[in-house]
Parts: sequence; structure tokens; C-alpha cells
Amino acid sequence: VPVVLLGTFGVLAAFGYSINTLTMFALVLAIGLLVDDAIVVVENVERIMSEEGLSPLEATRKSMGQITGALVGIGLVLSAVFVPMAFMSGSTGVIYRQFSATIVSAMALSVLVAIVLTPALCATMLKPLKKGEHHVAHRGLAGRFFNGFNRGFDRTSESYQRGVRGIIHRPWRFMGIVAALFMLMGVL
Repeated sequence: VPVVLLGTFGVLAAFGYSINTLTMFALVLAIGLLVDDAIVVVENVERIMSEEGLSPLEATRKSMGQITGALVGIGLVLSAVFVPMAFMSGSTGVIYRQFSATIVSAMALSVLVAIVLTPALCATMLKPLKKGEHHVAHRGLAGRFFNGFNRGFDRTSESYQRGVRGIIHRPWRFMGIVAALFMLMGVL
């Protein structure tokens, strides 16, 4: 987060923009997106380490091969949403130009950090896992909470997967239920 924020402030200074309410709002919005990029990288590395028992370095290499395109794609799509705002005319354009520059620069830096810095940190800081193991605190109050949460999440995930499998195996029954719900909504 600090690297992206400092880089974004540098871009704002290069364009001659001040830090105001609109640029701060854009930064708040961008922080949520930038944290999301880092979470995607770390979670995928941890998943590969857990499922395949690879070392952090090997898992990071494999993970980045899987998700680099998605990270770049997300950054491009979000930039494509905000770049046109920079070309609006009139007084509205002046206001949105700062907002657009802030969001797009923060997104570009976020993707760069997610592709370069986060994998380097994963490869050097994550501890190796045995196959089927997860990074979880196993003792104390926090450990009990997280272990219970993970068990509940796993049960919910398995239940959801069973439901989706049932829908896939009986699509006509599911479509009938959906049609009946639409008719019921029409009656109400």
C-alpha cells in the first residue's frame, strides 16, 4: 500500500494536481482495488503450496504464470472505465481529470506491485507448507477462532458445490423452479 500511495502522489505531483477531496476519494477507492490485487497473489501462492506441497519460490513462479494475465486484464479494464473521464470537456472535465489520473495511476502501480513486489515477498517471506497444510495459527484464542471459521467455511463450500452439481445434473428441474419463482413474482 505505501509503495502505491507514494507512487500515486508522485504522479499527481508530476501532473501538477493537488491533494484535495476528489483525489483523496479516488485514493480511497483505489486502495480497495490495490489490496485486492495483493490478496489474489498471496492467496493463489498459498493455495498452490497447500495443494501441491511446493516451496514458496516454486509456488510463486507457478502462481504468477496462472494469474499475471488476469491481473493485467483487471487493471486494463478498470483503467478503460476511468480513462475516458480524463477527456471530458468543460468544468466537469477539469474535476474528473484529477479523479481519473489518480485512479488510473494507482491501478497501474497496483498491478505493477502485484506482479513484481508481492511475488518477491511471497517467495522470500512465506514459510514452506506440507501438502494439505494451511498457514493458520493453531493455538490460543485466535487459533481456535480461525480453525472453527475454516471448518465452517469448508462445510459451506462443500454444500455449495453439492448444490451446483445438483443443478448441473438436473438443469430442467432447476429451470422449472426458476420459472415458478418468476410466475410467483408476477402474481405478487
